[in-house]
Amino acid sequence: MEPRTGQFDGMMDRKSFGDRFRASFGHPRFLEIAEAMAQVEETAWQAYIAHDKPAATEKAGEGYADPEYQLSVEWKETRSRLLAAEQRQKDPASPSRVLLICGAARNDGSCPGEISKTFRLLQIAKAEFAAAGVQVDELDLSRLTSEYDWHIHPCKGCVSTAMPLCHWPCSCYPNHALRQTNDWMGDIYEQWVAAHGIVILSPVYWYQTPSALKLMIDRLVCADGGNPDPTLTQGKSAAKAKAIEASGWSYPKHLAGRIYGLVVHGDVAGIEGTRRALSDWLDWMGLQDAGAQSRLDRYIGYYEDYASSHEALDRDEAMQEEVRNVARAVSEAIRQLRSGRLPAPDGALTQPRPK
Repeated sequence: MEPRTGQFDGMMDRKSFGDRFRASFGHPRFLEIAEAMAQVEETAWQAYIAHDKPAATEKAGEGYADPEYQLSVEWKETRSRLLAAEQRQKDPASPSRVLLICGAARNDGSCPGEISKTFRLLQIAKAEFAAAGVQVDELDLSRLTSEYDWHIHPCKGCVSTAMPLCHWPCSCYPNHALRQTNDWMGDIYEQWVAAHGIVILSPVYWYQTPSALKLMIDRLVCADGGNPDPTLTQGKSAAKAKAIEASGWSYPKHLAGRIYGLVVHGDVAGIEGTRRALSDWLDWMGLQDAGAQSRLDRYIGYYEDYASSHEALDRDEAMQEEVRNVARAVSEAIRQLRSGRLPAPDGALTQPRPK
């Protein structure tokens, strides 16, 4: 049960750090403020060697196993927002809310110079939800390719060491020592928690989901069994986390019970496998699909050229209507769920081997 070590190469030396730091500021304009940049570089180096991961900490306070433990102020703020969003989501008087996720990386603000078909399909679904009186939140993951210094940093795999080491919400970022900052996931967690239903719309990139969507999926691992109290593991103590899991862990499903729908599209291959993988993932997290017509996979312009793909979508009125049906099914499922008429048939069953 002792953590295995030996993979990490160790800290960078001062010169290597400086080379890496300055590579982010290679534009000639920064040469005009070289002295100021040197001061910033030295400050960044001092934070790096001191392992200054959080920008600021404060006592955990009431509700935590160790109220005296110093928790990241940024993490606590995110946690508070999630608790408030969850309270609103569970309030029977609150309006029904759906989160529409555009999984494509393409938009007209970056190199492709054109919007994605996925974004267009999202607008079709959005109009249908609005007509049904369901409030819509949009999550356009293509912002990662077109906004300055905006990130979904990769999952570090804490869960594979021990589930309690994976905190809910994720505490791996921001990591100021490594300049792993401007992480979007705090906002994304809040959108998921606030929603009664989720609809993911995604193209197929090389038989798989786009990388932006996969980044979000991996970082949602903390929603499925994650530890809401980092003081239990004294931050990131792998040994403590292993001991806790070995003694028994409940693997809480923080997003279970929400409704989901899917729209997956491609032009040559991979739509069924991608749709199944997304369904399996959402099922595993305890979400409930809205029926067969809520899980759509279709080709647009099958084996036709890329340049005319938007025109192919214009002509495919049947698919446009199928996307509306996804929204209609999810809207109805949300309505039934919130009125208590859509119980999960296996909701009362106990998992013999939870994970």
